[in-house]
Amino acid sequence: MKVLVTGGLGFIGSHTVVELQNQGFEVVAVDNLSNSSETVVDGITRITGTKPLFENIDLRNKSQVQELFLRHADMAGVIHFAASKAVGESVENPLLYYENNINSLVYLLQEITKLPQANFIFSSSCTVYGQAEKMPITEDAPIQPAVSPYGNTKQIGEEIIKDTAKVTSLNSILLRYFNPIGAHPSAEIGELPLGVPQNLVPFITQTAMGIRKELSVFGNDYPTPDGTCIRDYIHVVDLAKAHVVALQRLLQNEQTEKVETFNLGTGKGSSVLEVIQTFEKVTGQKLAYKIVDRRPGDVIQAYASTQKAKQVLGWQTELSLEDALASAWKWEQKVRS
Repeated sequence: MKVLVTGGLGFIGSHTVVELQNQGFEVVAVDNLSNSSETVVDGITRITGTKPLFENIDLRNKSQVQELFLRHADMAGVIHFAASKAVGESVENPLLYYENNINSLVYLLQEITKLPQANFIFSSSCTVYGQAEKMPITEDAPIQPAVSPYGNTKQIGEEIIKDTAKVTSLNSILLRYFNPIGAHPSAEIGELPLGVPQNLVPFITQTAMGIRKELSVFGNDYPTPDGTCIRDYIHVVDLAKAHVVALQRLLQNEQTEKVETFNLGTGKGSSVLEVIQTFEKVTGQKLAYKIVDRRPGDVIQAYASTQKAKQVLGWQTELSLEDALASAWKWEQKVRS
């Protein structure tokens, strides 16, 4: 079966391509290389022994999307990752985020709903919950006003999918991720941020390598045990496997609703300082860091309720924070060698 993976050479996309190929799917990886590299194709090929078909396409270009679907009219489903995803950058440049994250989704849905089977997995985010009142966060927690344009694009994206599913053949699963980190254990693929990393773990590994002078910890006066923000850090390989399980659910017509929603996390929150200390413990590297002002758009804490994913999808995480940080460090060292 052929599956289209948008953002297929990106961080989560590339790991999902690996897991799909490991399960025998034929994968078309679509990417405009704005935040990735074509060398990722080689890493995927070395891991799986199969080279995915790569299409260098910008999904903001409607005619390119139309041509893509004409070439691959036999696809069984789409997993849609391609989106800009840095909270801070979205605050500074909201129009970039609305164009990239919303237009591309609309063009994809316009084409997939012409197919006999329109199976669509959407890469959403726990940011849709804003600062949730209760922990852990369940799928029926209220959607709060977005605290960043990035979070807003995920909320709007979910609404677009729900509205489309009401009146078309579209069947969709919305996967709300918490904080994906780590790399493939082979160190053949991993997170490759261009420029200054916007996420914690690549900044940690780059600081440990001496590329960054020190790590900035945004605020230590939050109402948490050590004053730093708490997040649910999930190993990217576990996350990738969840996409395969969700896609199989659609292909086997196991859905109970046209649009289903699942949180993907470990169910455990770790503070920024805990992540730093765990990294130091598993790698033996001492990190230089300083406490700076809070960052706009950051919520105090967010970690997932994992019950629904476990009961309905039969999926749960298998890898630990230690596993994820060790793999991220192994990947960083390989990239810089």
